[in-house]
Amino acid sequence: MSRIKTHVKKGDQVEIIAGNHKGKRGTVLLVNAEKGRVVVEGGRPIQKAVKATENDSGGIKTIDGPVHISNVKKVG
Repeated sequence: MSRIKTHVKKGDQVEIIAGNHKGKRGTVLLVNAEKGRVVVEGGRPIQKAVKATENDSGGIKTIDGPVHISNVKKVG
């Protein structure tokens, strides 16, 4: 199994350079190299319905959605 090389890694500061969220900056929280996706903190907020569990009440939660790796640029 070979590793897929990416230009960003977890913890890097990046800027979104394409799409509806163009210009937003944040820290990379997760990199999925096989799918070519990264999750940027505050980069693409999406709302998700979450089922109630013993530890958590359900409802609508705002989470950070994935962005294609080609749409981010490493900053500093």
